Amino acid sequence: MSYKQFPPFKIWWIPSLILGVLWITPLIYALWAAFHPSEYMIHFSLFAPLTWENFRYAWTFAPFPRYLLNTVLMVTGLITSQFLVCTLAAYAFARYNFAGSRIAFGLVLAQLMITPEILIVQNYSTLARLGLVDSIPGIALPYVASAFGIFLLRQTFKTIPRDLVDAATIDGCNWFCTLVKVYVPLSKATYLAWGLVSISHHWNNFLWPLVITNSRETRPLTVGLAIFASPESGVDWSVLSAGTLISIAPLMILYIVFQRQFTESFATTGMR
Repeated sequence: MSYKQFPPFKIWWIPSLILGVLWITPLIYALWAAFHPSEYMIHFSLFAPLTWENFRYAWTFAPFPRYLLNTVLMVTGLITSQFLVCTLAAYAFARYNFAGSRIAFGLVLAQLMITPEILIVQNYSTLARLGLVDSIPGIALPYVASAFGIFLLRQTFKTIPRDLVDAATIDGCNWFCTLVKVYVPLSKATYLAWGLVSISHHWNNFLWPLVITNSRETRPLTVGLAIFASPESGVDWSVLSAGTLISIAPLMILYIVFQRQFTESFATTGMR
């Protein structure tokens, strides 16, 4: 490969490179500490022995299998519910001019400016009346109607040509058939991008699961890891780093597998 095939260096790459190094440094340290004995935690040596003991100890000391199962069940149920609810809402906002549609959509957009932490007390009170405190559905329920998901899907649905909808109608499709066979297949990139963002956010969510859960049978990974790292249990940074890698490994694998689709979906999603 000749030097002419490399893109020319841009001066504004330097801040990006610095930010990239600062961002990845904690991950590199976690990898080092997790795969080496505790005495090499802050002593970097090329001849330091590698070990899996930190992972074995973290896996057996804390109920990580249960925390992982709780997180997978919560995220899977939540993303499925979000896809269903937000798809129907976005379709209504994109294709129907019903009375008060602009006001209703404005209220959805207003939800984007309200942080979930403001509603913790009210959400807890509501879920207590429903008997869903300390339950996996209780963690997911406040996030089912995602304003960001409704907005993103609406913008994508509005870019779908009307001719395809008319052709489906001529073929005998009703609104639901048109939604399933026209809108959803043509919006796969948007669903993938939003799904990965939603999974990442709720996989790492900490404050609300901490408030709503009380037992290890319902705690997700983030809360379990915080309890595992509490000073009362004795903090070993090598073991804690191993537990952290166990927690983030599924997300890292998911992003690596879908990295290209994730990037292309945001580049091609219509935002008009």
